[in-house]
Formats: sequence, C-alpha cells, structure tokens
Amino acid sequence: MGNKKQVWAAYETARVSIRCRSLLNDHEKLTEEQLIKACIKEDPSSQKEVFTRFSGRMLGVCNRYARNAADAEDILQDAFIKVFNKIHQFKFEGSFEGWIRKIVVNTALKKYSVSRYEKEIVGYEMKDRDETMLEPAAYSHLTQKELMDLINNLPDGYRIIFNLYVIEGYQHDEIAEMLGIQPGTSRSQLVKARTMLQKQIIQLQRIAV
Repeated sequence: MGNKKQVWAAYETARVSIRCRSLLNDHEKLTEEQLIKACIKEDPSSQKEVFTRFSGRMLGVCNRYARNAADAEDILQDAFIKVFNKIHQFKFEGSFEGWIRKIVVNTALKKYSVSRYEKEIVGYEMKDRDETMLEPAAYSHLTQKELMDLINNLPDGYRIIFNLYVIEGYQHDEIAEMLGIQPGTSRSQLVKARTMLQKQIIQLQRIAV
C-alpha cells in the first residue's frame, strides 16, 4: 500500500510539473503585445514572464547607477513594481524594453538625493575639447567589467550624469530637467567624471607596467 501511495504521489508531482512547464511554455510563446495585455489584467504568470525576459538587462542598468549590488537589486525591484503599476499607460508605440528602461533609470535617479548637485558651482565654461576629453582609445584595452568598476567608483553625481550622457544618450538640457539642476552643472559634472576616469585609467596602466 505504501508503495502505491509513493507511486501515486510521484505521478501527481510529475503531472503538476508537466502542467507548470506547459503553462510556462505557453507564456514563452506569447507575443510581447499579448504579454503586456495580460499584465494589464494583472495576470501573475504574465508578470513573472515579463520580469524573466527583461530583469537581466535591467539589472545591468541598475548596476551602472547603484553604489553597490544591494542597491542595484533594490532599484530593480522598485522599478518593476512601477512597471506593473503603470503598464496600462504603455501605448504600444516604440520599444517596450525602452519604456521599461526609462522607468528603471528614473527609479535609480530617485534612489539618490539630487541635493548634491545644487552645491555644484554653475556657470562652468565648457570648451569644445572638454566634451571629448576621454577618448575611446583611452579605455579600449579595458574589459567591460574593469570599465564598469571604474564608473561605479565615481562619486554619485559624477556617475549618474556620466551614465545619463554617455550611456543613455541624454543631452545636458534633458539631464538638467530630470535632476532639477542647471545645464552648466551637468556639463561640469561630466567633465569632472571624465577627468577622474582618465586619472584612474592612467593609474591602472602604471600598475600594469
């Protein structure tokens, strides 16, 4: 009798497992539009699939803005809560991943106080050569991890503006509006970030020799 119960339990476990895999495969077959519409209806399995599809890449975005891995994970969780709360606002125009990314970036920005920018001296006079102080050749020999480590070591203000301008492609006027600062402050922070990165890279090169 005991053996029959064990076999039946194993059968039930296998049946449930097969059913779960089947449901998972069904969600993997759904188009992005179908998944979004299911998430609008607050379908948990669809929400889980969206998270599975995009969380890896979005964690990479979080890591660029965060001070550490724990902060990055907090930002990711907060961002996806906002994604599912606001998903009904997605208009099916443009990239869904881009829409998620924007929420992730904004969540990261709100993680850190912008008061540090207000203490920066505005009216910094930019020169054309300052925008390209850090040439690609200066860091082309670095691995992606080495470069990310250097960026993550920048002070919060430098790191955030460097990411927004260099990685995300925002202009200084847009960054100023996002952070509630002057465009000149954004420019000066970017120059300081690039100068610090260049010094760190030179130091690494000296150590390697």
